[in-house]
Amino acid sequence: MGNRVCELFDIDHPILQGGMTWVSDAGLAAAVSNGGGLGIIGAGAMPPEVLREEIAKAREQTERPFGVNLIMINPNFNAQVEVLLEARPPVVTLGAVQSTSVIPELKGQGIKVVPVVAAVAMARRAEKHGADAIVAEGEEAGGHIGGTTTMVLTPLVSRAVDVPVIAAGGIADGAGLLAAFVLGAEGVQMGTRFVCARECSVHEDVKRRFIKAGDRATVVTARAVGYPVRAIKNKLSGLYDEWEKEYLKGECTAEDIEKLALGKLREAMCEGNVRDGSMMAGQSVAMVDEEQPAAEIIAGIIAEAEAAAAELPDRLTLRR
Repeated sequence: MGNRVCELFDIDHPILQGGMTWVSDAGLAAAVSNGGGLGIIGAGAMPPEVLREEIAKAREQTERPFGVNLIMINPNFNAQVEVLLEARPPVVTLGAVQSTSVIPELKGQGIKVVPVVAAVAMARRAEKHGADAIVAEGEEAGGHIGGTTTMVLTPLVSRAVDVPVIAAGGIADGAGLLAAFVLGAEGVQMGTRFVCARECSVHEDVKRRFIKAGDRATVVTARAVGYPVRAIKNKLSGLYDEWEKEYLKGECTAEDIEKLALGKLREAMCEGNVRDGSMMAGQSVAMVDEEQPAAEIIAGIIAEAEAAAAELPDRLTLRR
């Protein structure tokens, strides 16, 4: 399944694993890369020394290319950039993109840079500053989201830029991969699907919640405040609803609501508090029904895409 994304990252299949804070460590990233995709370490708020260790671990566990995801609004961002300029991982993806000025600096060290965007204007800006590819992430995704669906955002970004576009948000199987191609993308990024990879170190209680999740399992919180986040419904999401009502009445501030999230992602993903923690997940969680090795997940998605492609001619036959 060779294309520009495979050639750019030197991978076998055009599948990127999303960089998820407290979820995608070196072990998961290496497993995805060994399976033919591009594994990505989620740097989150890692201190520089921890990030350096994770990159070293990934190099010990795989000889294939891998990446690191940085969140640009993270207070440790500048210190993390210094680590990457020294360690030079093959790929860096950028989340919560507020500025594209860091792209040339990273590229100067031979690093391929891929911003994750939720709007056409930011995609154009990133390409202008030298981005090697663009991840167009729709609001079906987990975590911090924009307001446009993958179905709409992917073709818009694909028409707006010349670099390869990678679709993200709501994709968890081969049909989703094929659909992304039809919409103009040349690859996909999946986060939620890899939470239930056997090599993923998240708490088993979280994996069980993912596997049991149905089509209405997720909810978007803090949309009224301007910090929309998609996660699995639980007591914490209900608390957000209550505080948002208070916010709209002017009885609390956006900062008050933002404080609700402090430590909650780690509390869920690492400690297994599925009631009060934050289980960030995309709508595709409803399609996750078992725990599998990362390589098996990738192989299954490719097989499903090939099978779906073979069926398309029959489905597209028009009867007059």
